[in-house]
Order: sequence, then C-alpha cells, then structure tokens
Amino acid sequence: MSNFAFLQGIWPDVHADAIRAESYMATDPRSACFYARRTVEQLVAHLYDVMALPLPYSNDLAAKLGDPAFQQRVGVGIGQKFYLLRKAGNAAVHDTRPIRPDIAQAALRELHHVVIWAAFNYSTRPDAVPKNAVFDPQLTVAPAPRLTREQVADLNAKLRARDEAHAKELAERDDRAAELEAELEQMRAAVAEAQAAKTTVDDRDYDEAETRRRFVDLDLAEAGWPLSAERDREYKVDGVAGGDGVGYIDYVLWGSDDLPLAIVEAKRTSSSPQVGQQQAKIYADALETETGRRPVIFLSNGYTHTVWDDAASYPPREIQGFYTRDELELLIQRRRTRLPLADAPIKSEIVGRVYQQEAIKAVGDAFDRKQRAALLVMATGTGKTRVAIALIDQLMNRGWVRNVLFLADRKALVKQAANNFKAHLPSVTTVNLLDDRNGTGRVMVSTYPTMMGMIGSPEDGGRRFGPGHFDLIVIDEAHRSIYQKYGAIFSWFDSLRVGLTATPKDEVDHNTYRLFHLEDGVPTYAYDLPTAVDEKHLVGPRGVAVGTKFIREGIKYHDLSAEEKDEWDSLEWGDGDIPDAVDPAALNQFLFNEDTVDKVLATLMRDGIKVAGGDRLGKTIIFAKSQAHAEFIRERFDAQYPEYGGAFARVITHAIVGADKLIDDFSVESSEPHIAISVDMLDTGIDVPEIVNLVFFKLVRSSSKFWQMIGRGTRLRPDLFGPGLDKTEFLVFDFCGNLEFFSQGLPGSEGSVQKSLTQRLFEGRVALIAGLDRTDGDRELRASTTGWLARVVAGMNPDNVLVRPH
Repeated sequence: MSNFAFLQGIWPDVHADAIRAESYMATDPRSACFYARRTVEQLVAHLYDVMALPLPYSNDLAAKLGDPAFQQRVGVGIGQKFYLLRKAGNAAVHDTRPIRPDIAQAALRELHHVVIWAAFNYSTRPDAVPKNAVFDPQLTVAPAPRLTREQVADLNAKLRARDEAHAKELAERDDRAAELEAELEQMRAAVAEAQAAKTTVDDRDYDEAETRRRFVDLDLAEAGWPLSAERDREYKVDGVAGGDGVGYIDYVLWGSDDLPLAIVEAKRTSSSPQVGQQQAKIYADALETETGRRPVIFLSNGYTHTVWDDAASYPPREIQGFYTRDELELLIQRRRTRLPLADAPIKSEIVGRVYQQEAIKAVGDAFDRKQRAALLVMATGTGKTRVAIALIDQLMNRGWVRNVLFLADRKALVKQAANNFKAHLPSVTTVNLLDDRNGTGRVMVSTYPTMMGMIGSPEDGGRRFGPGHFDLIVIDEAHRSIYQKYGAIFSWFDSLRVGLTATPKDEVDHNTYRLFHLEDGVPTYAYDLPTAVDEKHLVGPRGVAVGTKFIREGIKYHDLSAEEKDEWDSLEWGDGDIPDAVDPAALNQFLFNEDTVDKVLATLMRDGIKVAGGDRLGKTIIFAKSQAHAEFIRERFDAQYPEYGGAFARVITHAIVGADKLIDDFSVESSEPHIAISVDMLDTGIDVPEIVNLVFFKLVRSSSKFWQMIGRGTRLRPDLFGPGLDKTEFLVFDFCGNLEFFSQGLPGSEGSVQKSLTQRLFEGRVALIAGLDRTDGDRELRASTTGWLARVVAGMNPDNVLVRPH
C-alpha cells in the first residue's frame, strides 16, 4: 500500500520516485528527502511541457521554480511547497548533519499535496485522484536499505549527469524536433480535453500548520543555527499579557555574548500577519526587559518569513531565509554605530562633477528616510559606475554597509567594473566572481547568471551567500529583462539596493520602478542626455534616418498601453529575433541584399564624420542583425573598398576568436579596424571616445538597449579633429526605423547630416581671417589661408594642414 499508488496510472516516472521516497521515510530520512526532490524534478519537467512554458536561463530545478511565468501558473502556496521540497532535498545531499525523521515526514506530506494538486489539474486522469485523500505516515511501502550521505551525494551526481546527457541528446536531435513537438501538442490536447470534462473542483486544504513549522527548522539550520540547547526553543518569558502573564517564544537565536540576537515566532494558524506581529513584539519587549537587548523579530509560517528590526525603525519586510549569527550581530551593532548620510563627505577624487555628487546625496537622503532602494537614471557616459563607487565608499565610512554586490549583464562589464573598483577604491578588496568563485572580499562583482547559480541551490557543495550576506546590491543597467529573468536575486538578498540605468526616465518601465518601490517616472535622481550635452559633459547625437517599409507601420512604442509595452519589451527583439508582425523573408531580403548593403556602406563612407584632416572615416560601429549579417556586411565592404586591405572594417562579435584584441585595437585612435561590425557585443560597455558614427542596421525594440547603443557615441573627445577642434557631436545612421519607433527626433533626423570636415574648416578659416590682427605673422597666415580658400573655390583638394587657433 502507498499514499502515491494513484500516480502509477497517471505518471509512471513520477510514481516510481515518489514510491522510493516513501520507502525511506521511516528508516532513512536523508534518502526520503532526496527522492522527494527527485520526484519534484520529474513533476516540474512535466508541468513545463503541459503548460508550454519556455525554459528559463537554466534547465535546473531552481531556475524552473523561480521563473515568474511558472510561479504565476502554480500559485504562491504550491510554489512554496515546491521550493521547500527542493530545499529539503538539497540539505539531504549536502548537509553533513543528520536529517530529522519529522523533517522527512513533513517533506513526504508536502509531496503528497503537490502531486495530488498537479494530477488533478494537469493530467489526463483527474478522475484517478483519490477524493479527500489525507497523507497517512503508516500507509507506506516496504522500507528500503539505508544509504549513507556519501551514497546519496554520489547518486545525486549520477542522476544529474544522466539528466543533462538526455537533455543534450534531445536538443541535438534536429531530425526529431518536429516529431517531439507534435507529441507534446497531442499530450497537451489530451490534458485539456480531460480537464474540461472533469466534474469536481479542487477544494482540498493544502495548508497544514504543523507541517510548515518543520521547515522553519530547515531554514534555520541552513543559516547555521543548530538549535541544540534547551533554551533555543519554547523559551519562557515573563511579563506578557498585560504584565503578569507568561509566554513561550518559539525560537530564540543567541549571540556569542550570550545575549539574544533575534526571536522567531512561527505561526501555527492562518491568523493575519498583524496578529502574529503584535504577539512577537510583546515577546521582544519581555526579552529586552529581561536581557537588556532588543532582539530582531522574525515571523514565519514555514513558507514565508518576515524580518522586523523595529529598533532601527524599519517596517517589516518579507525575506527568503534567516540571517546568520555574524549578520545579526552586525545588524544590532549598526543601531549605535551607523551615522546619518546627509552631511557625509563625498570623495571628489572619485566623482568631481556636481551632478555626480547630487546623485549620491539623493541616494543618501532616501536611505536616511528609511527607504531601502534607489534608482539613478543617468545617461551613458556620465560616470554611473564611479558614482556607485563613491557611494559605496561613503556608505562604508558611515557604517551602513560592509559587503557589496555589483551586478552587470556582460562579462566585459564585470571585468571593467572590477578594474574601476580596484583603481578608485584600492583599500577595499574587490573580487570578480567570474574568475574566482571562492574569493573573499568586501565587494563582489558578478554577472546575473553567475549569481543565480550561487544562490539558486547549494548544488555545488553549499550555498555561498545567505539572504543577509550583502548589505547593498548595485544593479547595473536595471531594466525589465533583468527584472524578469533574474528577479530571484533581489528576492533572495535582504539588502539595500541601488539601480543604475541609462534609459531615459520616461522610458523606464513600471516594473523597474516597482522593483525600487518608486512612483512611475519618478526616479531617485535623473541626469539625462540633453542636460549632459548642454552642460558639456557629453556630446549629442545627430540623426540620419533612412526609412524602410519593413517595420510595423502605424504603431509606435509611445502609443501603446502600459500592458502592451510590457509585452512588447519582453520580446527583446534587439537580440536578433524577428517580430511576428514583420515578414522575415522581406526583412532578410533587405538586410542581405547586396545593393542595400552597398548603399548603406556608401552612405556611411560619403556622409560619415571624418578624421585625420578629412582623409579617414572616424571610428564607427555598425550594429548588425546576426553573425551571418555581420559577415555579409564585411564581405561587401571588402568588395567595394579593396584598397583598405581587409583591415579597415572587422566583425567583432562573441563568435569571433580574439574579439577582445580587436576591441583593444579599435579603441586606439590610429589603429585598424576603424569600423567595428557588431552583434550585441558592442551594444553596451564599450568605451571609445573616438566613436563618431553609429549605424543601426537592425531592428531594435528594447528601449534600454536602444539607449545603450546611442550611448556608445556620447563620450567627450578633445582635439579629435586637431588642436582645439573637439568632438562636438556624432552621427546616428538609422536604416531600420528605430529613431521613428522610439519617437526620437534627434537633430537632423529628417535627413540632414553634419557638415563635412571641409565645410567646418572652410567656415573656421573664414572666421579666423575676419579676426586676424594686421601683424606680419597674421598677414602670412592670412595669405596662406586665402590661398587655401582659393583652391577650395577652384575645386581643388585643400591641403590637410589644420590652422591652430590664433
């Protein structure tokens, strides 16, 4: 007999693992929890197929459970049960301490809940689910032989390797792709038909309070709390219930000084959070009276946890786990050592511009007012990273933060940020987690996927960072795709957070504002491109729009509703995928047409800004659609301009071996290549002030990506055209309707182009002649200039000698 017998006729694979889990429950709690998680892995894979959900950033269980689309479909309650079963299974594999029998029984009870729910709602046999089924711990199969922790860990490794090999084999079977998809569609149709035909509703009570409390122990154990002493649980306090009563605190977490650091009040009923909060406050008051220290308050129902540090005047907030002893001791220490930020000094050697210091002061004001998140909207090139570094330095000096996480979306940006931290904050150890996952330091720099892997599960031998490890997270390029894909990072860490984005404040989506608890369109601080250009901290773009018929005519981003913008942005068309509303054949014919590419290149070579006295096209990025498109553009350039010997224009993409060296060469003013043809790689992070031409030769439908790409040209570059002739603008050649789509009326976007260098020199020399004194030296210069003008008027090529300012 078995609690899971009904699964055999529904999902045989799920049934087999559930039976194994059940067979270990009485004799081997560790193996029971391991196979419970294994059952969940099989079940979630099936649910993804039935729901037709795309795989998230990774194929592992943590990523699947954390995916927002999956969470929305399963709901909070079932989602939390999945999460706790995964956590119990991870503890079984990696925790050297014994797994308590009651934890295993609680895991099997939760597993019973989720398989009943799934079978009733997402199978072809909802009628096979037993009515009013209740998990019976006595109703089990014959016990299986006990496994050691090492055997469980070895079994886990073997099963993971087998699963990965199977997934790889399926991914590589192109010949069966259509057949497999057809099988899935047939299965989905059968499930839909069975679900439509069922006559009963799912009114089961999936919430058992006693089971939930077992998982509080699991989370506390993961945070390093052994709960071995008698006073750790059900701690008696006097002076409650009006001053004369006695109460029992569910858990007390003690410090190394033998004083309380925190209490945990585990709710046993479905009473409102306010009821539990007030009860916990009464217990905290009594414990403070007894010991002289105000403890931090945790509220938990086993699934969700809330932390309330009322002594620091913060309201309660939800967290994903518990603080360690060291983290709680630091939290309590800060109550007396943390200083206000209003009058905190800012290192001018890191940030010397007024707007940069204003941004830091705005964040400080928000933090002083007990806000825990801030969003800085600053144009690319205005020094967002330096602002973040100076802010971190200030927060460390004022006792607000010790450990910082800086997140970026590209490996190159992580490397660049790490170098900036080491240069401007040398006294603080900075670790690039891409190069050193086990390094120790106060500033950790990472990509989003790397950090997801380090917090998602302790699959590699133990979770590296708990919820309280980082005091501050800096989110570089905080925009919707980050929120959607990697939101679990921000849910996991209970930290202050600062977002950095170059997307104009009116283009920042409402989900980003929500992530930072801000009103739509009202960031903590904004410094936009036009202001930066007016104040001469950046140079502005001049648009050259060459329209096509291959974009979605009549639809503009600004005309869409908020919901439609969300849907539109989530497609991330800028990564090379073709929108449904565009005919791929027509667009490809346009992008890969020899005549089209030749005309694009001719326009660039004719009208692009020149350097070296007008002899050479200035540094240029061509944004291509794909690797094949980039190679096609390079081939046409070499065919049309063979005199450059194949070195003037080069493809720089992630697929190119030695791309980093090409970027380094491109960054040198006089070195080839002078045209970089890129697919995504140079959209962000590349910092070459000499760039004066950008060519949009692909559709871009992500606002954040569009502004990142525009930002490649905004850097100042003194003396670019000669002594005293600075870079004052750059050109944006748009061949795919991006300027129109984002309603960006850049100067010249109706078709005018920047004056050629010859025109600028002509006007400059005329002005120079008009202002010359009548000294002998000036007469000589005037005669030379007059001769130069005469040759221009006669149609001759002027010499390339630039006139220095008088």
